[in-house]
Amino acid sequence: MSPNFIHTYVSVDCVVFGFDLENRLNILLVQRRMDDVPAERQRKLPGSLILSDEDVDDAAQRVLHELTGIKKMVLKQFKCFADPLRASNQDDIKWMDTEYKHHIDRIITVAYLSLCKIDHKINSTKYDTVDWHPIDEVPSLPFDHNKIISESLIEIRKWIESDFSIIFELLPKRFTIRQLYQLYSALSEKRIDIKNFHKKISSFSYIIPLEEIETNVSHRAARYYRFDAKIYKKNNTRLIK
Repeated sequence: MSPNFIHTYVSVDCVVFGFDLENRLNILLVQRRMDDVPAERQRKLPGSLILSDEDVDDAAQRVLHELTGIKKMVLKQFKCFADPLRASNQDDIKWMDTEYKHHIDRIITVAYLSLCKIDHKINSTKYDTVDWHPIDEVPSLPFDHNKIISESLIEIRKWIESDFSIIFELLPKRFTIRQLYQLYSALSEKRIDIKNFHKKISSFSYIIPLEEIETNVSHRAARYYRFDAKIYKKNNTRLIK
């Protein structure tokens, strides 16, 4: 009996996290082109089939560059998604046929995490529509993209436990302790008293207080801080034990 081989393709999908001015965790979604599908059902994670001569890591970097215009971003491969039915929805099949002009029986994707400061100008060379979406307001997405996002949150929490310095990739160059607290709380899902958090932060030599304070705010103006990566490397202490 001959093996049941099928046309299987490999893709990459990228979950790009950002942290906005309202102190919310966001991800980037793009809009695929489908004439017969309402716009609100066309959003998806940015991704692509890998090219014939391309490593998957290189494909992910290409997708991110096409998405944002930024050449080098923090990037981490975290899981392969290979459910045989992940691309069985008729709208998804129709889109793949139109987008790739190939007969695809099955598509396996390698998922990546990436971090982007939200104040970076997004200059996409591939997508007409690229938008930030709060993580708790993500709509129903095609394929298994909602599952990929859920798994990415689990992975990024492991990531910051082993190296919390990556959290500063999401913050502006100057930030307040409240911003750092809200981002860390959103990512880690830990309930931490903000006074204890502030005290802990004040003991770290690599989180540098600046002379600048907030302006034009309705609450008490807070001091700005910056992260010093060089000092951190010399004195690697976990943020919260």
